[in-house]
Amino acid sequence: MINFKPHQQLSLDLTADKHLVAYYLDMGLGKTFVGAEKLIQLKAPINLLICQCSKIDDWIEHFQKYYTLPAFNLTEKKQYERFFELTELVSGIVGVINYELAFRRKDLLNLRDFTLMLDESSMIQNETVKRSKFVLKLAPKNVILLSGTPTSGKYEKLWSQIQLLGWKISKKLFWQQYVDTEYLDVNGFPVRTIKGYKNVDRLKRKLAKHGAVFMKSEEVLTLPEQFDNKIMIPTTKEYRKFMRTSIVKVADTELVGDTSLTKRMYARQLCGQYNQAKLEAFQDLIQSTEDRLIVFYNFNEELKKMLELVDERPVSIVNGEMKDLTAYNERDNSITFVQYQAGAKGLNLQKANKIVYFTLTQSCEDWMQSKKRIHRMGQEKSCFYYYLMCRNSIEEEVLKTLESGRDYTDNLFEKYCEVY
Repeated sequence: MINFKPHQQLSLDLTADKHLVAYYLDMGLGKTFVGAEKLIQLKAPINLLICQCSKIDDWIEHFQKYYTLPAFNLTEKKQYERFFELTELVSGIVGVINYELAFRRKDLLNLRDFTLMLDESSMIQNETVKRSKFVLKLAPKNVILLSGTPTSGKYEKLWSQIQLLGWKISKKLFWQQYVDTEYLDVNGFPVRTIKGYKNVDRLKRKLAKHGAVFMKSEEVLTLPEQFDNKIMIPTTKEYRKFMRTSIVKVADTELVGDTSLTKRMYARQLCGQYNQAKLEAFQDLIQSTEDRLIVFYNFNEELKKMLELVDERPVSIVNGEMKDLTAYNERDNSITFVQYQAGAKGLNLQKANKIVYFTLTQSCEDWMQSKKRIHRMGQEKSCFYYYLMCRNSIEEEVLKTLESGRDYTDNLFEKYCEVY
């Protein structure tokens, strides 16, 4: 029997009479336990769970461990076929699949009388992409949405999700009533940007009627303090030249920023993998402690260069090619390298209390989620975040933008280039 935390039990109690629900619980509040329990309570003969690829095994293990529920990995052909065979014979089975593969499995559109659970439901925030269109075409009897994003105020991302909760408000009206916007002139073109939100209490009351529960960590938990530490590093002459001319040669590689996208990418790389002073600062930092460390990074070349500096320390890696947390779990002096897209969401890394940001993501959501990998239930120590930052560079502007709750976009980069 699972012993739920009071806030988890409250979430279930608030939605006890509903079959279309959303648990917008802050990162670290245990959405997995709440969502799985609600799925069991709904008692649907068939259950379909869509999540990120890196979370498939974790979800299957959760159902098998706590509920002894038949759970199938629908990314594997034999298990996919077996799942559909058993839908005609067995009641109470779960199929787990990732977002990027789900829309390629057209048979899922034929499922009826089933519970649909979306882990990190913010993945369908853009209703125009294939994965979102596919999810919105499904015909579930019950719906469970799990996300921590709206608790941080990203309410504009909710519209496609509330369609699944039965609130059939148009996107235009939703934005008119709840999103505060303004138009900025960008190179002669009006671009709509989000200033903030309005009628938030009314929005939450409306969503509560449609089965949504909002909870933030500070409302229900007393978590340890968090401390940010910036380690400032000089930019290279190559970086400064590139920002002036949009072209530079580094280590026999010519970088040409002929578009805002390529210039932004190379500017970030010149502050990371091509900055020897940052690599040395990283080496000094990891040599200063034997504690477990989590290191977030962006590019494969960054990982390659950092791995050359770790000496004999045990290493775990989570990226698009592998997920190996053996060293993290078994060795208290391990270093775990995590690529944002693969591990900023969903991982439980509270055995560590220190994160090193070798480079920053451009996504505010991924950045906020990354901090919560260690600052969550079960953490007993203060949490420390170390930012390796190039002074007077794009990195300072990126962090400033993330701290303001926004993504770092091309428009912001263009403005920064003009200032620089």
